[in-house]
Amino acid sequence: MTDIDKIYLVGFMGAGKSSVARALGRRLGWRVDDVDERIEAREKQSVADIFRLRGEGYFRAVEREVLIGLLPARHSIVATGGGTFVDPDNRARMLADGLVVWLDAPLETAIARVPRDGRRPLAADRARFTELFWARRAAYELAHVRIDASRPIEEIVERLLDQVGW
Repeated sequence: MTDIDKIYLVGFMGAGKSSVARALGRRLGWRVDDVDERIEAREKQSVADIFRLRGEGYFRAVEREVLIGLLPARHSIVATGGGTFVDPDNRARMLADGLVVWLDAPLETAIARVPRDGRRPLAADRARFTELFWARRAAYELAHVRIDASRPIEEIVERLLDQVGW
């Protein structure tokens, strides 16, 4: 058994971070924290409303505070937002605190999974969505482990556990 006691899931919108975190948490018996859900609970607003009413800068500041608040937790899976790991300070904290797993879904998968209905503010403009997808890959590539996220959730969980030796 490995000595890993925390796993951060990173990746683009639609990669399945929240779904994989819940499945992995069930499998390991670990707590699951979703950064976006914690932000929404703290702010009493949806991510879309925070972006619309307060701007991305405000959102990113709250995101950083939420992430810092999760650092002491052990035996936990953290589903991050698509941009969380792109921030150099957040990235350094996560890489030092636990195992960072990049759920790598192809652009076509992300487009198919993420609606343009406004729930994800950065997804409405597909040209911008595509630019963001390619721009964020350089950060995601710095994760400890990369997993193909175009597969079914249970298969992703199995591959992840295999890759870390569980």
